[in-house]
Amino acid sequence: MTAIDIKLEQLLKEKKKFAVAFSGGVDSVYLLYAAVKCGADVTAYYVKTPFQPQFEFEDAKKAAEFIGARMKVIDTDVLSYDEVVSNPSDRCYYCKKRILGAIFKRAEKDGYSVIFDGTNASDDASDRPGMKALKEMKVLSPLRECGLTKSRIRELSKEAGLFTWNKPSYACLATRIPTGDMITAEKLEKTEKAEDFFARLGFKDFRVRMIGNDAKLQVKEDDMSLVIEKRKEILEELKKYYSNVYMDLEVRG
Repeated sequence: MTAIDIKLEQLLKEKKKFAVAFSGGVDSVYLLYAAVKCGADVTAYYVKTPFQPQFEFEDAKKAAEFIGARMKVIDTDVLSYDEVVSNPSDRCYYCKKRILGAIFKRAEKDGYSVIFDGTNASDDASDRPGMKALKEMKVLSPLRECGLTKSRIRELSKEAGLFTWNKPSYACLATRIPTGDMITAEKLEKTEKAEDFFARLGFKDFRVRMIGNDAKLQVKEDDMSLVIEKRKEILEELKKYYSNVYMDLEVRG
């Protein structure tokens, strides 16, 4: 079977029926593709929160449609939870538990008792508080279990014709706000508008981080010249949302 790892194919065929925690990113899209190709009874569950920008939702819908998979959307107001909006160092743990809890509740109604997610073998468990939530809630990570790294998943995704094969890794909008600073809808909206603007300028892998009411730009080294070239446009747009705009000389990647 083309574009599917042999170990993964065997695992998916053994499980037969399961739900996928779906983000529209490289890993969960490939997992959903493999599940459908293996003939599994699978449904993708996308949890829509203020932490995900609209383009992620659009990518998820586009990918599910391309694969020919069922995708269900669950709206969850993560900003209603104090342990999330207070933004502690382990915020991701609390957020992930809320999101997975919403998926389990909906999936159970639909007849699914097993939940898969797209964690891969490259993900560092020691650096991801959300991994603790996966373990506690008994979410299975078949890509990780089969030893599939991010680079290998990209290769297989390209073979499969998935548009996500070269999609940059993306962390939720809340990660742009420093730990300990309160997360608000206004801050998230500012960040999304600023990053949408950067994407329209042609940047592919970047962050617009919030420091107080200032913006700190993080781009790849090859894109630093583009920041200078577009400096006036960037300042004009970002000054609508931030008091000052700075560029981080410690480049991404």
